[in-house]
Amino acid sequence: MSLVIQEHARARLVTDGPDPRLVPVELRHDPEEPKTVHVRLPGGADWAFGLDLLERGLRTPVTRGDIRIWPCGRAQLIVELHSPDGVAVFQFDKAPLIRFLARTRAATAKRPPAATSTATRA
Repeated sequence: MSLVIQEHARARLVTDGPDPRLVPVELRHDPEEPKTVHVRLPGGADWAFGLDLLERGLRTPVTRGDIRIWPCGRAQLIVELHSPDGVAVFQFDKAPLIRFLARTRAATAKRPPAATSTATRA
């Protein structure tokens, strides 16, 4: 049985309007996909990307495919998502992301290494 780690957060959806809109976001990590984080956005959109991308994005700008992440000051993080429908830009407080990553690292460290099986022929 695997323990899925979830963290509920709020992000500011940055638009060309006068004020960003707060939206609920769910961060999810499943030990069955140890190197992946899922970010579920309002409306059910689910973006999956490398856990390492999120970790590095907390410190320095990173881009992988359709996803760009960069720190914004000491307490914020920007996540920019590109799709055929357009671009969505979200501003997160770093604290829930750091908490999520810490919980993920702790769970990963406790997980026993994958069992290896050896087959022998008689």
